[in-house]
This record gives sequence, structure tokens and C-alpha cells, in this order.
Amino acid sequence: MKNLFNRFVRCESGATAIEYGLIASLIGVAIIASVGALGNQISSTFNKAADEMGKK
Repeated sequence: MKNLFNRFVRCESGATAIEYGLIASLIGVAIIASVGALGNQISSTFNKAADEMGKK
């Protein structure tokens, strides 16, 4: 039983998988935030262009 507990304490594969999952989720959040900001800027640019075309 003691040997089994020692192996469980030394095993880091579960912790590594959790760390990779956290990193992947943080990267996903960063991508979503940057795409959202970029989308707003592109929308604003197209709206300005459409307004300028409508004035002439």
C-alpha cells in the first residue's frame, strides 16, 4: 500500500495534462478577445468607407 501511495505522489502526468489544458484555454481566450477587437475595428473601417461613398 505504501508503494502504491508513493507512486501516486510521484506521478506528475495528471498535473501536466491539467497545465496543458489551462494553457490551451488561456490561449483560446486571448484569441477570442483579439478577434473580437479586430472585428470591431474592421467593422468601423467599412462603415466609414460606406459613409464616405454615400456622401459623393
